[in-house]
Amino acid sequence: MPTSSRPSRSRAAPQARPAIDLALQGGGSHGAFTWGVLDALLEDGRLAIDGISGTSAGAMNAAVLASGWARGEAAGARAALAKFWQAIGGVAGCWAPPGPSLPAWAFNRDQWPGYALWDNWLKLWSPAQLNPFKLDPLRDIVAAHVDEDALRHGPLKVFVAATSVRSGQPHVFSGTELSIDALLASACLPQSAQTVVIDGEAFWDGGFSGNPALWPLIYGTASDDVLLVQINPREHDGIPQTAVEINDRVNEITFNASLVAELRAIAFVQKLLADQRVDPTRYKALRMHRIADEPGLAPFDASSKLNTDPRLLRQLFELGRRAAQAWLHSDLPAVGKRSSMDAQALFLAPRGP
Repeated sequence: MPTSSRPSRSRAAPQARPAIDLALQGGGSHGAFTWGVLDALLEDGRLAIDGISGTSAGAMNAAVLASGWARGEAAGARAALAKFWQAIGGVAGCWAPPGPSLPAWAFNRDQWPGYALWDNWLKLWSPAQLNPFKLDPLRDIVAAHVDEDALRHGPLKVFVAATSVRSGQPHVFSGTELSIDALLASACLPQSAQTVVIDGEAFWDGGFSGNPALWPLIYGTASDDVLLVQINPREHDGIPQTAVEINDRVNEITFNASLVAELRAIAFVQKLLADQRVDPTRYKALRMHRIADEPGLAPFDASSKLNTDPRLLRQLFELGRRAAQAWLHSDLPAVGKRSSMDAQALFLAPRGP
């Protein structure tokens, strides 16, 4: 993990609002939870967003937010995010998802009759075999809701992580590298989408190597505060028994592994700073914060991440808004002063049963 050399910063008068970076995890349709978080943060307006690092659905949220912000700051970003997720859910115009709220299990596709048979059949074929004409409705939605110029030259710094198929290493797109292709690469699960090739390099989902990548925020922004919006669960009660349950838990562990590794490196640097063993003018005294709702998301299993039912997206949105409002009430005063997330306790300490 690279060390965290501080970016240069001006001596301008301090902002009235504390600046913060956002780190947005990926998770398919569960990215609607992050949409709810962002909507509440933007509505509140007491934080100034400096940079955003996102992976997969987190990258989509980051790009749409930045596009809307360039047009109309917070109000523009909220409207852009709402329109994007309405398009994902197939709902045009004002948000009015049909039908009543449903229990979480109704959105878990692996609970549907015949799902296992269908899923196993699909696994016999690659995306290239199933989709030889390269039809990609997600590309059309992203292109309609993301302004590439705003990503590259807008007021918010955006970092998008994908995984190099050749090296297995993360590649972070930023600045002039940002594009619709970069966003699709960040969200490319090779079991269900065709590999994205950019300048001759093949890419898969960024979740394999950085979910989300934190180091671009350390190097590329002036803010010392990072707010992690986490949607992949850290823990799983009980022992997975079925093949589906085992596969789901393997994916959860895999898609959190890179985050845990980065947090471990950050914790090491912070300890060196606290012990005055490194130059504080060259390393960030990083303050970490976190918004999550693991109990609220727990009933929605991994198969629901492929479900774009507008009622599911709305329920996840509301969960995210409530989680953000709770964080604003309890932890906003810590921004600019101290960490409100204990990374050692949450991610790094041994945890017993």
